[in-house]
Amino acid sequence: VTFFAQVMYDFSAEPGNNELTVKEGETVTVLNQNVGGGWIEAQNSRGESGLVPEDYLQVSVCFLLLFFKQLCETFPRVHCCCCCLQVANGDNPWSGGGTYTNKTMGDVGPVWLYPQSPLDCVVADPKKGSKMYGLKSYIEYQVTPNTTNRPVNHRYKHFDWLYERLLEKFGSAIPIPSLPDKQVTGRFEEEFIKMRMERLQGWMCRMCRHPVVSNSDVFQLFLTYRDEKEWKTGKRRAEKDECVGPMVFSLIDPEAPELDIIEVEQKCELFSRFTKEMDDGVKDLLNVGNIHWKRCTGPLRKEYQKIGKAFQNLSSVFNTSGYTGEATLTDALTAAGKTYEEISQIVAEQPRKDLHFLMETNNEYKGLLGCFPDTIGVHKAAIEKVREGDKMVAAGKINTQDKGTMAKRISIMCYSLQAEMNHFHSNRIYDYNRVMQLYLEEQIRFYETRGRIL
Repeated sequence: VTFFAQVMYDFSAEPGNNELTVKEGETVTVLNQNVGGGWIEAQNSRGESGLVPEDYLQVSVCFLLLFFKQLCETFPRVHCCCCCLQVANGDNPWSGGGTYTNKTMGDVGPVWLYPQSPLDCVVADPKKGSKMYGLKSYIEYQVTPNTTNRPVNHRYKHFDWLYERLLEKFGSAIPIPSLPDKQVTGRFEEEFIKMRMERLQGWMCRMCRHPVVSNSDVFQLFLTYRDEKEWKTGKRRAEKDECVGPMVFSLIDPEAPELDIIEVEQKCELFSRFTKEMDDGVKDLLNVGNIHWKRCTGPLRKEYQKIGKAFQNLSSVFNTSGYTGEATLTDALTAAGKTYEEISQIVAEQPRKDLHFLMETNNEYKGLLGCFPDTIGVHKAAIEKVREGDKMVAAGKINTQDKGTMAKRISIMCYSLQAEMNHFHSNRIYDYNRVMQLYLEEQIRFYETRGRIL
């Protein structure tokens, strides 16, 4: 086995002592770890070799493991989804029919006002219930917000109702990703229930992290209703809400000058291209990930099993030789065979430990990215309407005051769109930082485990 090492500190060789000069961060090949006296013989990338103090090196079983450790350090640990945006104080956005103030923050541009205490919730404890004397069964989940720490019970159809209300109310301004798909058969199988709960948790977390959605009356009702009467009354009120679709823009008051439509349109076009390319990249990663998952649980696992079986078969053959001194070799071959069978199981289980979270995050973003064309489409249609303003005034369809009102409304929509773009980017950076840390840390454990077994 070839060992590599990362240099932890600079070391300058003294002439005539067969030492090797190395620099911090450099990777060297370990030639001999048994020199003694606290020294290791190593070779650098230029082919020069010599002795290096043992304490100056971090030895790894393989270069790939060392690479993953270095790469993991390049992803900073972040603790909140809006780490790059400073939270400003203000009224709760779009709650109770009030106005919402947008703020401009330096180079970032307009952002939503984020609450001082971020909302979060836990979806857990799925239980099977029934009604109509057991003729109809369903799964009910406990949803516990961090604001009350009091659980409320919801079925999947309640989540679906919430999605429809949020889409109807905010869909023109905010991308609302779809819920996990419905399933006709196998709904009560343990694996499916676990997967659905995990995806509902992801969806709820994403909604909680949006300051507009999380503070809306309908979302708060879903999380905090106290009894069946309050739940049904709140549902009826939400279903009668007339401030939906494009009307939600009337609740926004940027308290800032009107934006340059041409500049905003350029930013919009840039963001549109970015989301399209990201969508392609996400789908490609999902495709590659699915292929790799199937390979780990199928052909690759079987290959390791075959290698292990071949070693053990050869050991059995050698045992029949009757030659004295055979036992040491046959025992080693048998042990190697069993080790490779163990590795086959580790390889098969690995995707669920690391690739799973990466795939789930990309599945979420696949749904989210699919919403942006509609949101951007509303914005572009409004800009075209404003551009027709002069013609409409000339034709007597609207007056100059109406044209000014249209320009103000499109400016509000521009603020909203840019705030949403900034929200998306800050969440994207957080999510991929987090999931890559998890993925690489599990990869490190995977290669360490394999190295330890071998």
